[in-house]
Amino acid sequence: MEALPAPAGPQVDTTAEAGAVEVPRSRHRYVPVAAKFLVAVVGAALWVTLAVVLSRPWIAELTPVVGPVGAFVVVGLVAYLPGAVVAFLAVSLALDRQPPLRSSDATSAVTVVVAARNEQEGIVATLESVARVEYAGELTIVLADNGSTDATVERALAAAPTLGVPLRVVHEATPGKAHALNAALATVTTPLVVTVDADTLLHREALGRLVARLEAAPADTVAVAGSVLVRNSRRNFLTRMQEWDYYLGITAVKRMQGLYQSTLVAQGAFSVYRTEDVREVGGWPDAIGEDIVVTWRLMEAGRRVFFEPTAVAFTDAPERVRHFFRQRARWARGMLEGIRAVPPWRQERVLTKFVAGIDLLIPLLDVGYALIWLPGLVLFLLGHPLVVSMWTLAVLPVTLLVYGGLRIFQSRHVFAPLDLRVRRNRLGYIGFLLLYQVLCSTASLVGYTQFLGGTRRRWK
Repeated sequence: MEALPAPAGPQVDTTAEAGAVEVPRSRHRYVPVAAKFLVAVVGAALWVTLAVVLSRPWIAELTPVVGPVGAFVVVGLVAYLPGAVVAFLAVSLALDRQPPLRSSDATSAVTVVVAARNEQEGIVATLESVARVEYAGELTIVLADNGSTDATVERALAAAPTLGVPLRVVHEATPGKAHALNAALATVTTPLVVTVDADTLLHREALGRLVARLEAAPADTVAVAGSVLVRNSRRNFLTRMQEWDYYLGITAVKRMQGLYQSTLVAQGAFSVYRTEDVREVGGWPDAIGEDIVVTWRLMEAGRRVFFEPTAVAFTDAPERVRHFFRQRARWARGMLEGIRAVPPWRQERVLTKFVAGIDLLIPLLDVGYALIWLPGLVLFLLGHPLVVSMWTLAVLPVTLLVYGGLRIFQSRHVFAPLDLRVRRNRLGYIGFLLLYQVLCSTASLVGYTQFLGGTRRRWK
């Protein structure tokens, strides 16, 4: 296969040789996952203990204004809780030593399902990327058309002969991505099924690395999530910030979850599943976060879901603020739907219970940031450092240190083996550090409100 042309985000060097990529064995002594988890929990507990001791003067200043309970709640939401989560994440990432892939030459028969509704502008490029992957096994491509009213199907069928791919189209008129995926699932005859969004491009080694991770994983592993990065990062300031979120933030969370073999979202944009296991849980549910719920159901019986950071795909990020808000509100609402459908305490594995339980804290983090931290920042700028002070602003150097380590990891262990590089994006990085969370937390609060209010769900 020819190498995939460079997408608009991180660039691909197309001169690399094709074939398997041998990865040297790790020289680090093996440490059980349970031991790493214990160390991370202890690290987070020590941080909270130190924070409680250091925050006594802060609580004393707040108590006359909001009372002792209010002072503890304020400090807890803007300091203790975020610090505990970040400390657990940072220690986990420091301990992360995922077994290296010996080869990217996977051979399992795979069906790639591309769910689409009115995607005529990008469907051909997506099919081209799938057709050009370097994959040694049998590959079937299914277009799951969810009642498109444009030329999505026609353009896909016209491109298939030129691309040399055996394309099969499955039509599903019932609105909803889950319905389209399930209609395609009913036709799958291969042991593995891969989902790819209609606006997503695969790196030439992505499919091989994704399936290779599943083949090398324990027998009770039912899915592996790929690494999705931003394709259109040069469009505007918003997409520039999102590039860093996908490259650092989202990837860091998935690495932590993957370390404990409990990746909470095998995202529909690019993931591989064992076909029969997905059928066993009833396929994808009719939910706004269908990929979240199906992942939690797959893990409910004690099974594992991994993350493969070198299985890279590129997707289009929202270019307008209102589209970004809709997306992040859907994600937040989807998380709550997942919690409702499969509560963390119903997970069989202890590690999965804990990792899934962190999601119970996310709404509190968003409330603390949007409704306490931001107003406190305004007061600080007006000369009233009651909530936000120089002590709390000192978190910025710590953030820079953590993200600096993540950038080094991504550059050395993900992009270098794939002959990828990230173009300079300093303005986006500054915006990501200083402004991005404002948008994310505000949009998430909208999603939580929609969930509680039971408003109508939308695919896009």
